[in-house]
Amino acid sequence: MAGLLRRVRRLADMSQRELAAAAGVSRDRLGRAETGRGDLGVGELSRIVSLARLRLVLLDAQGAEVTPMSPATVRDRGGRHFPAHLDTRHGDEGWWYGPHRYTRGQPDFTFDRDRRTRDSWRRQQGTADDHHQQRPGDSVAERVAARRWAALRREQERREAVWRVRLAAGDLGDPDWGTGCTCPPGCEYAEGSNEHLGHAPACACGCDVA
Repeated sequence: MAGLLRRVRRLADMSQRELAAAAGVSRDRLGRAETGRGDLGVGELSRIVSLARLRLVLLDAQGAEVTPMSPATVRDRGGRHFPAHLDTRHGDEGWWYGPHRYTRGQPDFTFDRDRRTRDSWRRQQGTADDHHQQRPGDSVAERVAARRWAALRREQERREAVWRVRLAAGDLGDPDWGTGCTCPPGCEYAEGSNEHLGHAPACACGCDVA
């Protein structure tokens, strides 16, 4: 500390009295710290080094700078940051409130209260540098809708694959998918895709799609 303060004064070209006045620190406290007989708070030291156009940083074992946690990370329903040492996750991932808390709605984000669960399961995938930040699609309702849409797409892809196999085998004369029709892909009703319930040009069935 003593040597660093002297370095700061040399770079800032200030006397001890001038530096103390500019940083809002008493000259006595600065003098004691510079001679190794006292200490300074982090805020005081940060103001002092800034006068020499320096800044305080934290370095890890490899010498890389450690940055602060982002102030824009998600917060709980009370507007508070989640505990820094815990990992945030989406509220629909293993929601830990049981039936006795049925009046509590699922939050968009929560965390694992049990460290053993966190360490033995989630952190095997690695530890995130920071907590989540809210993005479009992060709400519980939006995630439910996205999963449903993905399930519909997977089912449509499965049906298309079955149809292609049957087409290659020349096996389109039998009822398909248990509906009694042999419509190819493009005829199935899909919201936002073919809401007019039209049929694909190659459709030999032409049945009404409900």
